[in-house]
Amino acid sequence: MKTTLYLTRHRSSAGPRWALDSRWLPPGLTLGSLLAMPRGDMEELLKGLATSARDSEPAEGPLLAPVEPDHEVWAAGVTYRRSRDARQVESQVADVYARVYQAPRPELFFKAIGWRVIGPDAAVRIRHDSRWTVPEPELTLVINCQGQIVGFCAGNDMSCRDIEGENPLYLPQAKIYDGSCALGPGILLAEPDALRDLPVSLQITRGGVCCFAGETRTSQMVRPLEELVSYLCRSLAFPAGVLLMTGTGIVPPDDFTLLPGDIIRIAVGTLVLTNKVQG
Repeated sequence: MKTTLYLTRHRSSAGPRWALDSRWLPPGLTLGSLLAMPRGDMEELLKGLATSARDSEPAEGPLLAPVEPDHEVWAAGVTYRRSRDARQVESQVADVYARVYQAPRPELFFKAIGWRVIGPDAAVRIRHDSRWTVPEPELTLVINCQGQIVGFCAGNDMSCRDIEGENPLYLPQAKIYDGSCALGPGILLAEPDALRDLPVSLQITRGGVCCFAGETRTSQMVRPLEELVSYLCRSLAFPAGVLLMTGTGIVPPDDFTLLPGDIIRIAVGTLVLTNKVQG
């Protein structure tokens, strides 16, 4: 899919609506209907719509998360060495992370249903019962009903390191809560080969001053993207497609935790997702 087609979802007077390269798509066309198609058919349709929409009304309205209410967002863990090392430090049973890092089967877990996902410039949250919360910047794959990777967006897998570190069985509570998943700013269509060496960066600003910054590349992942998708789609159907966060290679130091008012800026390739932290 050699293309630069870019899908965004906006708030409008008629409700949420999708746009392609800043031009409105037909009202009835949804991400779910696009992801129900084979990759080639989806590309052909969108290219035709892009040509016909060049002189149409430009899309306006604030950006929303690039998912629909019923979409599922899943996540992979321990896909970078830095993530493995950090989780070994925080955990009281550290060997479990070393074992999954080297195992044939990856760690996969449910992260959010679409209506819970936070969009660009909206607020992510800190659990009130966590003392150690960090953002996790991640390449997020957009996958169709046939298990084909059709594009990506930037993602923030907010994580409570103290809760997960206390017991790995607490992972859902550490990862799944209101305001814990942010995606955006839109979906850039791309072939899987274009995603294998993307730059990923994180910057956290507090009181107008950068208090943490880090960067990595998707080429540092220990697992191929197709392997993660293959395991996700084993015995699990996604008729309207699914999004998969692929793990983080950037972890702030052990004495760092997010505070209300912090600004999180995550860049994956050319896509930039910014969110403010709410208590």
